[in-house]
Amino acid sequence: MKKCAIPTRHYFLFDMNRVIRFMTISDLIWVSGTGLLGPIFAIFIVDFIDGGDAIVAGVAASIYLFTKSVLQIPAASFIDKIRGENDDFWVMVIGSTIGAVLPLAYLIINTPMELYIVQFIFGAVIAFTFPSFMAVFTRHIDKHKEGREWGVYFMLTDFSAAMAASMGVLLPTHSVFRF
Repeated sequence: MKKCAIPTRHYFLFDMNRVIRFMTISDLIWVSGTGLLGPIFAIFIVDFIDGGDAIVAGVAASIYLFTKSVLQIPAASFIDKIRGENDDFWVMVIGSTIGAVLPLAYLIINTPMELYIVQFIFGAVIAFTFPSFMAVFTRHIDKHKEGREWGVYFMLTDFSAAMAASMGVLLPTHSVFRF
């Protein structure tokens, strides 16, 4: 039997640098949570935002992505001005914490404008967090395993997002969970 090009142990993060392993696992949790809430978020907008519909959901998603896209290069440039990893680490930790807590604001919003403001703030926070995460991750990748470790990272995070999105669709439609 021919040996697999990438050992199975690598898919389970056993022979990776511990920083890469920890960051991959933390993003598995983060991306799974985002994937789980994605389908439920649309229902939330329709049911709890005054005048909420598909257009409001689309504009909210666009505001987040546009803000993140426009601010990401200036944020990355700002982060790169300070040499070393300490600033990247703290921007990543603080941004991830704010990004994890910010969705609680959805509990107190009622109008599309309030939703748009939260999405703008969320986009700005992630614009700083994402380049910081990537900088720290890239510095700790094992030499000569760069492609493999990025590949395993994206395979695991994308797979977990897909599985969580599937559960996010099933929860409100096939359970006692109702809005």
